[in-house]
Amino acid sequence: MLKRKISNELLAWKQSENRMCLLVKGARQVGKTFIIRLFAEENYKHFVELNFIENPAYQAIFDGDLNTEMLIKQISLRVPNAELVPGKTLIFLDEIQLCPRARTALKFLASDKRFDIIASGSMLGINYKDVASYPVGYVDHLEMHSLDFEEFLWAKGVRPGSIADIRGYFERLEPVPTAMHERMMELFKEYIVIGGMPRVVQEFVNTHNFANAIRLQKGIISDYADDIGKYAEGTEKTKARACFLSIPKHLSKDYKKFQYSLVEKNGNARKFGGSLMWLYDAGIINFCYNLRAPELPLEGNAQSDAFKVYMRDTGLLMAMLDNGSQEDIIDGNLGIYKGAIYENIIADIFTKSGKKLYYYEKNNQLEIDFFIRRNKTATAVEVKSADNRKSKSLNAVIQYHGVKRGIKLSSGNVGTAGNVEIYPLYMAMFLNEGLHPA
Repeated sequence: MLKRKISNELLAWKQSENRMCLLVKGARQVGKTFIIRLFAEENYKHFVELNFIENPAYQAIFDGDLNTEMLIKQISLRVPNAELVPGKTLIFLDEIQLCPRARTALKFLASDKRFDIIASGSMLGINYKDVASYPVGYVDHLEMHSLDFEEFLWAKGVRPGSIADIRGYFERLEPVPTAMHERMMELFKEYIVIGGMPRVVQEFVNTHNFANAIRLQKGIISDYADDIGKYAEGTEKTKARACFLSIPKHLSKDYKKFQYSLVEKNGNARKFGGSLMWLYDAGIINFCYNLRAPELPLEGNAQSDAFKVYMRDTGLLMAMLDNGSQEDIIDGNLGIYKGAIYENIIADIFTKSGKKLYYYEKNNQLEIDFFIRRNKTATAVEVKSADNRKSKSLNAVIQYHGVKRGIKLSSGNVGTAGNVEIYPLYMAMFLNEGLHPA
């Protein structure tokens, strides 16, 4: 069984005296249903689940009045053996996007407070027009991703103490012992290929078979394509699918700003902008916005019409490439495309740690892969697959653009070069605000 960090967040929600209904969002197959069922088993005497995919008839519970008394009667009538005991029951509304009135009902269930309520959904962002009234102020929100790198390490049997040791080298800016560094790079490459989708990770942990894992990944990619056909409306189906399939093509370019012409000749934002947002709302992609100036506040300097697009799970991106690309990553033989893969994994790690994504590009001559807020400073981050200590772009942005600090992530070990801190790629998981002393 995979250990997930979100379990602690669910427990913190339960222990909060002022808790509202909890809405857990996330792309399909990231493990929402499993982890909520496990949480209920460990923390509640009674559990009532309404899964609107497995049993669409449950939607009728919310057809009439949405006051709590009526809802309790309807649940008791329609759910066999439902035990609705105040203070001891968790009610779980799964795939709530299929029942917009259930989402409206969260306001009334939250106000009643007799039962704990958790709702979850994988397509919550794309059907907002169907919800008559949002329960603003009555819902706590929690976003769930596929496994992050630390969770992947746990699944692979790496002890928390060993991760803490590696964090120590990061905080002290000391090189990691060679054997430990090489093993961490091996695990990092595995994470790139396998990604964090729970079924895929569990299959790989159980069998150590890349082929089995890739087969599951391709199945998820197919499911995503099916979701586009199922949930997208009208002409949005073909446009969203075209944008989705163009992602590997965009990342293969040296100049990675999203170009609608790569989706379709003469394509433009008016035609495809909504399709990209559909993919974002479905939890499939992330946006990385170009900064007008490399300074704080990052969000205030972001340009909404200039951006890069990354897949939210790098393992799924790998599954969209040619067969054999996974072996090339493990062996380090993917050529120029390797840089794009490593950028995507760092974007994935940053997003899972709660960061928004930004980059800086100036006149097609200078590009910094990412900018993060670190120690109250706008910090440039460069990603390289090779062990190269030189940082021409970082030095230029520090010397000529007012940036005070830079970070280089590469396959090499910990070190420094002037105002640039150098870390192994796997240490990206430690790049949280304030971790390293100024």
